[in-house]
Amino acid sequence: MLQSLHVKNLALIDEVEVNFGEGLNILTGETGAGKSIIIGSINLALGGKADKDLIRTGAEYALVELVFTVEQAQQVKAIEELDLPVEDGQVILQRRIMPSRNVCKVCGETVTARQLKQLAEILIDIHGQHEHQSLLKPVKQLEILDAYAGEELHPLKEALRAAYGEYRKAVEELTQNEVDEETRKREAALAEFECQEIEEAALVPGEDDEVEQTFQRLVNGQKIRDAVSIAHGLCGYEENGGGNHIGRALREIRSVAAYDDALREFEQQLLDIDSLLNDYNRGIADYLSELEFDGELFDYTEKRLNLINHLKAKYGNTIQDILSYHDQAESMLEKYRDYDTYRMELAKRADTLKEEVSAICTEISKIRSLYADRLSDKMRTALVDLNFQEVAFEIQVTPSAEQISANGFDKVTFLISTNTGERLRELAQVASGGELSRIMLALKTVLADKDEIETLIFDEIDTGISGKTAWKVSEKMGILGRGHQLICITHLPQIAAMSDRHFCIEKKVEDKRSVTVIRKLEEEESVEEMARMLGSACITENVRNNAREMKELARKTKQI
Repeated sequence: MLQSLHVKNLALIDEVEVNFGEGLNILTGETGAGKSIIIGSINLALGGKADKDLIRTGAEYALVELVFTVEQAQQVKAIEELDLPVEDGQVILQRRIMPSRNVCKVCGETVTARQLKQLAEILIDIHGQHEHQSLLKPVKQLEILDAYAGEELHPLKEALRAAYGEYRKAVEELTQNEVDEETRKREAALAEFECQEIEEAALVPGEDDEVEQTFQRLVNGQKIRDAVSIAHGLCGYEENGGGNHIGRALREIRSVAAYDDALREFEQQLLDIDSLLNDYNRGIADYLSELEFDGELFDYTEKRLNLINHLKAKYGNTIQDILSYHDQAESMLEKYRDYDTYRMELAKRADTLKEEVSAICTEISKIRSLYADRLSDKMRTALVDLNFQEVAFEIQVTPSAEQISANGFDKVTFLISTNTGERLRELAQVASGGELSRIMLALKTVLADKDEIETLIFDEIDTGISGKTAWKVSEKMGILGRGHQLICITHLPQIAAMSDRHFCIEKKVEDKRSVTVIRKLEEEESVEEMARMLGSACITENVRNNAREMKELARKTKQI
């Protein structure tokens, strides 16, 4: 649920904070007061496009912050799968808009605008004119039907997604391996040469490091001999050698060790050093005696290293890469040796997978047809409740084996007739903007039990409606508000009457500047605002009584 909205330095807003509640939250105000800015600010916080021109004149930045309470386990799990934090059952979204950049944060952690949009899909559902128009698209109609079918359809769609993926891979492999005879011969000859070249090298994993090390030792043989000889002389027992100095130091300490026990410890340390130095000198002398240049070994090592580097340049950066390349070339050879059989098996596998996919599509189509009838019946009832008096509504599921996709092979079409005797036609051919708004509301009402998103925002829900129809829409929103949090901008008193919380958006002049403010209305203030919405040039007591009567009727309706 959207707990609060905080906006600062955005367009006409200096700073406002709104605390929303459960049920139906209504926002009203005069034309031009800034109602669109409120919904726009929510869109901004959820990752919508931000323009630096939105920053209030004279301000360095604009800020929008949303605080959501998240209690449903599936919502918490979905948010955590996005690797985003939930702190103490709350998710705090913040977006700071600056002239040069935007900063988006979730619970204090910096995120991208894309991550905000992904999070928005979990937390909130915004319905404006654009969303209503999406109802005209077959893909949206398919999505709605599948949402209504719910858990019964979900396992089959998962199975289809996996099977269709395998089928597409098989088809792509079949297409990619459609090679003429001349090309096959040329590629087979090249693969055979490459396999033979690699096999003849008899490479061993890790061999390149050993050969490189041996080569470096042989190439730098004289440098090694000079350095080792000097090191041996410096540590030896000749006149200026380290060993000679250690021996002399040992004799001096030994001559006085009897006079102080502490000197015995130093004597022992020198004995240990002398022993280590003796071992070192013997070892390095042996190393020098064996240090001879082997021309034959050098020649072999150089050729071997050149061969390995040549193969690396052609087939991969490591010996393991070269051996893997050999295996791939060998597989290609095996394929081309019996190409017809290979193609036949590949085609057979693709056909088998297509049959599997088609079988799942058929099962999905049956379930869709079943739920299409059920949803059609419920939609007809819901539309009648929304003052579509002579409405006929039907969801048509048309399978086509030639149109297989990861969503199945069905085309779903919403058909409607709003007048007696008129044939059913697609929504796009019949529905006006106001009718689309009501159809969307009917769908939301019917799907309420299956909708996991708690917060719904309706912008322009009252487009093109008035009178009795407006009251019917109001009743539906009251029903929908029992299980969801609704935030709705409206111009109609009939809808405002059904509010659980009523907010008024106003434009004022402060310090010679226009500013948009929003405040929660108490009962009598709500009546006064509804009286204004009723459209009288002068708000009389009769107009106020009319508004009170609307609110009382709405209260009784919600108790039914």
